[in-house]
Amino acid sequence: MIVCFLLPCILLFALIYLIPMGIVFVTSFCEWKSGGVFHFVGLRNYIEAFVNDTRMHQALKNTGIWALLQSTVHVGIGTVTAFILSRKIKGWKILRTIFMIPNVISAAALGVIFLNVFNPKYGLLNSMISTLSGSTFSKNWYFDQNSAFLTVTWSWLLYAGLVMILVLAGVMSVPEDVLEAARIDGASGLQIDFKIRLPLVRTILGTCVIISATSMLREFELIYLTTNGGPGDTTLNLPLYLYKTSLTDNNYGYANMMGVLLIILGIFAVFAINKLFRMSESDY
Repeated sequence: MIVCFLLPCILLFALIYLIPMGIVFVTSFCEWKSGGVFHFVGLRNYIEAFVNDTRMHQALKNTGIWALLQSTVHVGIGTVTAFILSRKIKGWKILRTIFMIPNVISAAALGVIFLNVFNPKYGLLNSMISTLSGSTFSKNWYFDQNSAFLTVTWSWLLYAGLVMILVLAGVMSVPEDVLEAARIDGASGLQIDFKIRLPLVRTILGTCVIISATSMLREFELIYLTTNGGPGDTTLNLPLYLYKTSLTDNNYGYANMMGVLLIILGIFAVFAINKLFRMSESDY
């Protein structure tokens, strides 16, 4: 009986995800170009990517750095903010709402906002620097080789509203009797935060790290709208390189190979983070 109820969901999942993923995996071993012959080439696409393709090396490097920063700095900012707000300081509900605003704005809108903020002619940042320095300052932040990567990174790194909400919910759900017992034993506020609350929200932190790390494996809109991977390949990541390879170069076999790599990286990240944060264990 249970199988009958589950069958429609299983079929839908297979049609939407499993079958397309299987096609991507099979065609990643093929040469498949628009107007060309479709034939099996074995591991040639993978060997080309890891041995000869410098753009792939840059894309993998950028994707890895961004995933690491998102898993540490981004999650760290959200966690610290959550612990501060959990003390219910004056206006904490308003601050919580304000901190969430960037997370409810679409990536396209954020891209347009940051293009205006970092515009070399009338951008907010250049105008502020010009005002403070007393002289005209003009810098093309997104298309300067030295600043492009960091500028793109700032476009999402600080906006940890989702992490803040999840951690805040976990912190505020810690049993009050546990905290009261710690206070009776003479524990300070910081000791309670670091030795009781933080360990008890370990699994939530692990979830936040998974969400943050895997989000960088599919980050596309902001990079595409701001730099399109430039200047050169300075801000190129794997999803953007996949897009360019498939829709610009019409090299579908090579693009599907990148899709397989993204799936493998995502699965590896989830399992590694699960192991690191001991997600299957309970502290209660």
